Amino acid sequence: MTVHDLKTTRRRFLQATGLASAAATDVLGLSAGLSALAPADAQGQAPAASAGTKITKSICHQCPARCGIDVYTTNGRVHAIYGTLDHPISNGKLCPKGPLGSYILYDPDRFKQPMKRTNPKKGRNEDPKFVPISWNEALDAVAARLNGLRDKGESHRFALCFGRGWGASDAGLLGTFGKLYGSPNVPIGHSSMCSDGSVLSKQCTDGNASYSAYDYRNSNYLLMFGVGFLEAFRPYNYNMQVWGYIRGDKTPKTRVTAIDVHVNTTLASADRALLIKPGTDGALALAIAHVILAEGLWDRPFVGDFRDGVNRFKSGQTVDAAGFEEKWVKGLVEWWNIELKDRTPKWAAQVTTIAEADIVAVAREFGTTRPAIALFERGAHAHTNGIFNGMAIHTLNALVGSLFAKGGLMYQMGPSYGSMPVSDDDYADDYAKNGPWKKFPRIDLQGHPDGYLLAKNMLQELAPNHLAGKPYKLDTVMFYLTNPIWTAPNGQVWEEALKGLFVIDTSPFPGETAVFADIVLPDHTYLERMQDAPTYPFQGFPMAQLRVPAVKPLYDTKYFGDTLIEIGKRIKGPMGEYYKALKDTDNVIRHLAKGFENDPGDNGVNSFEKWVEKGVWYKKPYFWQQVRGEFFEWDGRGYNKPMSAAEIKDKLLKTPSGKFEIRSGYLEKNADWIAAKTGRNKARLMFPQWEEPKNPGGGDLYFVTPKTAMHAEGRGGNLPIAIAHMQPVAGGRQTVYVEIYPQTARARGIKDGDKVRIKSSVGSIEAFCRYFEGVRPDTLVLPMEHGHWAHGRWAKNRLPGHSGEVTVNQSDRITGQCNYYTTKVFVERA
Repeated sequence: MTVHDLKTTRRRFLQATGLASAAATDVLGLSAGLSALAPADAQGQAPAASAGTKITKSICHQCPARCGIDVYTTNGRVHAIYGTLDHPISNGKLCPKGPLGSYILYDPDRFKQPMKRTNPKKGRNEDPKFVPISWNEALDAVAARLNGLRDKGESHRFALCFGRGWGASDAGLLGTFGKLYGSPNVPIGHSSMCSDGSVLSKQCTDGNASYSAYDYRNSNYLLMFGVGFLEAFRPYNYNMQVWGYIRGDKTPKTRVTAIDVHVNTTLASADRALLIKPGTDGALALAIAHVILAEGLWDRPFVGDFRDGVNRFKSGQTVDAAGFEEKWVKGLVEWWNIELKDRTPKWAAQVTTIAEADIVAVAREFGTTRPAIALFERGAHAHTNGIFNGMAIHTLNALVGSLFAKGGLMYQMGPSYGSMPVSDDDYADDYAKNGPWKKFPRIDLQGHPDGYLLAKNMLQELAPNHLAGKPYKLDTVMFYLTNPIWTAPNGQVWEEALKGLFVIDTSPFPGETAVFADIVLPDHTYLERMQDAPTYPFQGFPMAQLRVPAVKPLYDTKYFGDTLIEIGKRIKGPMGEYYKALKDTDNVIRHLAKGFENDPGDNGVNSFEKWVEKGVWYKKPYFWQQVRGEFFEWDGRGYNKPMSAAEIKDKLLKTPSGKFEIRSGYLEKNADWIAAKTGRNKARLMFPQWEEPKNPGGGDLYFVTPKTAMHAEGRGGNLPIAIAHMQPVAGGRQTVYVEIYPQTARARGIKDGDKVRIKSSVGSIEAFCRYFEGVRPDTLVLPMEHGHWAHGRWAKNRLPGHSGEVTVNQSDRITGQCNYYTTKVFVERA
């Protein structure tokens, strides 16, 4: 299905929304953030500081991108935030969220000191009746509870759940805490509710369990599957900058095909917009691969070729594998024979509802334009077939030779950090090494009786598993940068689970999880804390940012890393001594910075003091590059040092074979488990393949819940200015609308603007309808915003209801990825 099938056109969309690709950055406030907050000069750059004004180099925390920011403070008050000019990501610019840090800092509903619950009853409508307590009282109470569990041999019943950790001074401390304390549930990350499907799809094919880094500036074709590139894809700020270059100044301009379930800013700005049936992205990728092989468009220097040079890939016909000499791929001909030969564009058109002619056109463009990148995220892999969708899409990058190539994709290098102040190995007592906790599995990975093969984390399963006692009940749970009642699918289950647990929340904000808290240990906001942050995957070269406090803490709050260290100091035995030796996060960060003494950054950062001054350390370029099937390492002057096959396997293609594995060795070694536990065909399951997704919920319409440009992972829920700009495409200001295709709505008696009820097997919510010809007729689109019943005065009780309350908790059996986009719902007038 294309946009033209929906009685609307790209021109009409742009006219209606006021967004044209050439002007998108101005509409979204790219040039200087929100000018109303801090006027810029004619060039859109930050003004010079006036007398008495201090500029602090720091990094943003509105999303994980880690953009450099200049924070302007006068008389101790923050009044403006700009992008740092000499930061590789921000380049003097910010996204619409970037300038809003001061609103978070001065949020009147923040927790202002540690709090203790006095109402034993817990529930959505129960007042916790918090009373303020001192930090010593709060920390002593938490430590006493943890010491008590350890004394009883029940330390496994303590879980620490975290969301988007940042560096060695916060998330980097969690593993050591769990190791010394003795709990398999410290930490439990949120990655399965984020994008583990992407990470593990890549691990299964190229051996790197990571998000990709991208060289967009030098790419000539971008093929985007379920990627809100101009809405929420990271780093969003830089994406808008590079979009202006690749679609404006660059010659030739980069061609873009964008695939999604509705017309968003990305699709409106693309050369070709394709509306796909949810969960069928893998079928489209397979058909594109079929055309690339059948028409001989693959990159022979990287992939290999038939020994006699004659292309034998013919639709519906098998090929003799002996006649093909593979170079940096493994299993290509087997894949063709067992799966790909029958995955024609005609077949895919029936599965995806995208026209056969469009599939062929995209395949030919992608196969003949070098360099090209196929990128994907949750829109493609947050389904039961997500592992195979992701593998199929990523294999397109191998077929066109984009891996580690100029204009292609690679993986992020880490910074040259120094060592920690002390070694945790020296402080592990007998309990930590051999205690009874060792026999207990992690609670989050036990949701299915047969388990989840490659799952790293499954935070979405902690609450239901606890309630069911699978395999045991927790006693105490602590949260850092995560609010699962609001972020998890079917969050109502979390409400039930937290009623019976001792809950410790560390958020600065009175969110839904905090309503169930017994103790609140409030974190600083990001403008008040010192925190290291190695870069989120960007362009591959190593980079480490430093969040530097722009002001002293306004209230009696404490950086989470220091809170954890202070709890650790109160644990009995060697563990307490370890944290006393660690001292605090300032000491940790200073030791990390010692690594820069022997490896100074390109910007002169060679010490802690220089790191504070600049806010970032980085070393360009990326160390490796693949050129027409040959791999080279940077020697200080160029990519001149040839790499051996062993080096390539160790550093780049980290698979069992040292190649890009279309026949995944990672899955093959687990083939017996996968076949027995999931019912998949043992002969096929190690290849990218088509598999119908499973859609729970009981409804007749797909329910998709994307992010918008103002989405700040919940942190912006109480900011009026963010609320007012939340949904510019559909006109949502005080609300966000559910997008419904007009004919779909009329058939149900729903008028434009009506209040509607969205129902599934797990719950119902209300929202306001917006007729939108740019959404698929079989799909409802409701951005994952609003629906808070806590979090602050502006966040509470704002329609629509939260999308998670009608989203069924279902996960990919191989990756453990939460299937946010598979639920089917009913919609009716409210």
